[in-house]
Amino acid sequence: MTQILAPAEVDSIKLAPSRVNHEFVARASALVPLIREHGEQSSVDRRVVPEVMQALEAQGLFKLFVPRRYGGYEENMRTLMETLAEVARGDGSTAWAVALLNMGTWFATTFSQQAQDDVFGANPEAKCCGVFTPGSKAEPVEGGYLVSGQWPYSSGSFAADWATLGIVLDVAEGEDPRGLALIPEEAWTIKTTWFVAGMKGSGSDTIVVEDHFVPGHRIQPFAAMLEADFATPHKATERNSNMAFIAVAALALVAAQLGLARRALELTLEKLPNKPVAYTKYTAAKNSPAHHLGVASAATKFNMAELLMQQASSDIDNAAACGKLPDLLTRARIRNNTGIIAELVKDGIDALMTANGAGSFADANVLNQIWRDAEIAGRHAYVTPEVGKELYGRVLLGADDALTMDV
Repeated sequence: MTQILAPAEVDSIKLAPSRVNHEFVARASALVPLIREHGEQSSVDRRVVPEVMQALEAQGLFKLFVPRRYGGYEENMRTLMETLAEVARGDGSTAWAVALLNMGTWFATTFSQQAQDDVFGANPEAKCCGVFTPGSKAEPVEGGYLVSGQWPYSSGSFAADWATLGIVLDVAEGEDPRGLALIPEEAWTIKTTWFVAGMKGSGSDTIVVEDHFVPGHRIQPFAAMLEADFATPHKATERNSNMAFIAVAALALVAAQLGLARRALELTLEKLPNKPVAYTKYTAAKNSPAHHLGVASAATKFNMAELLMQQASSDIDNAAACGKLPDLLTRARIRNNTGIIAELVKDGIDALMTANGAGSFADANVLNQIWRDAEIAGRHAYVTPEVGKELYGRVLLGADDALTMDV
């Protein structure tokens, strides 16, 4: 069972980097050929194909944050990020679905013991998707809420057994009314709405619920979750029951982009060096200064993104190991880092597309799919760079008014 560090041990690990459990990264690496083989079909189907989902499940890659008491692995943030990035070297959509299913499943592990038993007791392999935005109806009734609505962008919902969906709670005036409700798969249908330019295979369709009763033990106030004041009774013994909610949920969204960057650079270094440079005297791009500068710029941006991910992961993991929430400045920095990672990856991939030439945008070129996936992934609301910069700046400068976003 995971041990939470005593207060006296906190300072000694404040700057310690997160460890990586390479076993799970290796499991993901072994699946890359299979993921690539089916990547195009996943895009056509607008959901990851069953063969790949079954292989990922067999390797335990949906249970990285699930407690050991339910057969999970209780891994840390850094291991999750590296594992997801490796899946993304195979296919971005697949990695996005795996990321969001790991997140939704982790959300479920923070609920009450009774709710956790509802989800994992009968099915330790249960997977959960999640959407924070509230549906159209949450009516208080005896013992809970009657819930209805539509929740778009429910990534991975095609493979989920449960969903953690946003609802509006009946609270006193001035209190945050947002909540998350655990709703079983049999209570919702999927409305096919995910028709987009990139991340096509992520299955980010719309969940539809009509008048489903959610008992009180399957509901958590969002405000409490923001402070890591989770309903689970295991905070004293399980590190991941102390992780910063928004920091984890946001950072996981850029893991796929890191993997896309790695793959884009791999393809470039494999194919570009001996490619002639049109309308110049250079018979090989490896001798062209313009290409030297473009590739070096991209590689540098990717390296900076990796370093920011490592810092953010360590901030999350070290605080969780101490059983405490990172301070506001650290959480603001993590949110800022998340957007900057997406920005660096997008700009670096743009530079590689230019270096590789117009043929990079051909439908049959893998770089085209990588570019489209990174462009879509970078538009998630929790990833928007400008929002993270505003938040970080407000905290750094001590703005007078209240924060305008979650952190």
